[in-house]
Amino acid sequence: MTTEQVILQSPDIDRILARMAYEILEKHRGAENLVIIGIRTGGVFLADRIAARILSFDGTNIPRGDLDITLYRDDWTRIGHQPIVQKTELPFSLDGKQVILVDDVLFTGRTVRAAMDALIDFGRPDRIELAVLVDRGHRELPIEANYVGKHVETIHDTMVNVYLKEKAGRDEVTITSQ
Repeated sequence: MTTEQVILQSPDIDRILARMAYEILEKHRGAENLVIIGIRTGGVFLADRIAARILSFDGTNIPRGDLDITLYRDDWTRIGHQPIVQKTELPFSLDGKQVILVDDVLFTGRTVRAAMDALIDFGRPDRIELAVLVDRGHRELPIEANYVGKHVETIHDTMVNVYLKEKAGRDEVTITSQ
């Protein structure tokens, strides 16, 4: 029997993203030299929202980029023989920047490792930090987020589903278990 439990709803997600934006500004003492890059797909929408919050709080329009990591994944051949590669858009130099990399869920760490490999191909940032909406544990690589919306205790076979209004028409995070 499959069960699904809602763990975050729209107001929760809004509050979390506002907190994360404040934490980023506080840690960096403003937005100077920051860039925000979303990992396709869910991280892109969250990066847009965090950048918009920083603009409303600080008045700074932080450069935004989108990163596709498909060919950097260590499991891309398992996904399919013809993976769908989306567009990477980094309309600025990464050299010397403070990069905030954004994703929806942190699980094994492999997506983030692939994203860092991809970023290094585009330049040499001074620092890369990670912001995630949900950290569900079960790391296979020594990767930790700097900004976490919610820590969720899960078992390995559980699914954490992030639905965002930009793609799914609603803001919600659920846990599905068998």
